Order: sequence, then structure tokens, then C-alpha cells
Amino acid sequence: MPKASDLKRGMVVEVNDEPYSVKSIEVRNPSSRGASTLYKIRFNHLKTKQKRDESLKGDDFLKEVDCERKRVQFSYQDADGYTFMSLDDYEQFTINADEVAEDKGYLNEGLEDIVAILLDGLLVAIELPAAVAMAITDTAPGIKGATASARTKPATLSTGLEVQVPEYIENGETIKINTATGKFMSRA
Repeated sequence: MPKASDLKRGMVVEVNDEPYSVKSIEVRNPSSRGASTLYKIRFNHLKTKQKRDESLKGDDFLKEVDCERKRVQFSYQDADGYTFMSLDDYEQFTINADEVAEDKGYLNEGLEDIVAILLDGLLVAIELPAAVAMAITDTAPGIKGATASARTKPATLSTGLEVQVPEYIENGETIKINTATGKFMSRA
């Protein structure tokens, strides 16, 4: 049974006897002495996809839900949704497009190291790797003499996702993007 202070993004816990995955955690340290640290947690219901916000103390216990996790690879997208293939037994799982709406900009064909969360044999959520490498399809030309300063420009990636990149990055380059923040990390 994990404490609220031990929760990590992507964990599956039980809240009011229902399975929820942890989407985001915000830590709030009160300024008064003796007050305990609060954890504002956004949960997503695994079946209905409803959002739920809870404020918990660091020593509040939550029950972890027994769900299966498999390493999968993104295969393709069609009208039914997004299809992933298990890297162990080549079994395929499909999830509705609206259930991966926040993550679809990072899904390019053949992307590996995705963790599929299965509840009763059904794919209910995915966890992306910490960083993905993607090709830039459209950005302004690089500026000669540009350094790694704080000046950035918009760049469109192969999936249609738009991110801010340093001025020296050019079309066709492959870059690493942090999937938690959506920000440029480095050249790949």
C-alpha cells in the first residue's frame, strides 16, 4: 500500500473502490510550522476516463490496483483507435483515440518502450517513455552564428506536434522531446 508521498505518475491505485491512474502530482509545502505537506493529485478513472482531483497528506495510504503491465510497440492508427503490439508475445491491443488524446503527438510508428496498462486483459492506458526522438518537418531556417542561447523558434514534428526549439535547429533534424513536459531536450 503506497503512501501519497510515494505516488508516481502512471501508478494505478484504488480511490473509493474504483481504479484510477495517477496523471499528475503537485506538491504543496505549507508555510506554517507543524502543517503537513499536501499532495494535489489528478487521477483519471481507468474505465470511464473521468478526471478526479484529490488533496492528500503525505502519510495517507492508498491501495494499489493489481493490473498487468506489458512493454509494447506502437503499430498503427486507424478509425477504431491506436493499436499496440506486445514485444513479448506479439499480441495486439487497441485503445480509443480519445483515451490517448494527450499522448498522440508523441506516437510515431515503431515507437518502443511504451508500457501498456491492462485491466482484465483490456488496454486501459499507456505510459510513454521519458523521452522520444522525432524528426522536424517544418521550422524556420537556422540562423548562422546562432548559439545555444535561450532564443527559440517553433518547429513542427512528423506527428504534427509543435514544440519550441533553439534557433540553430534546422528542418530534417531529429530531436529528443521530454514527454512529461513537451519540451525540447537535445538533438538525437
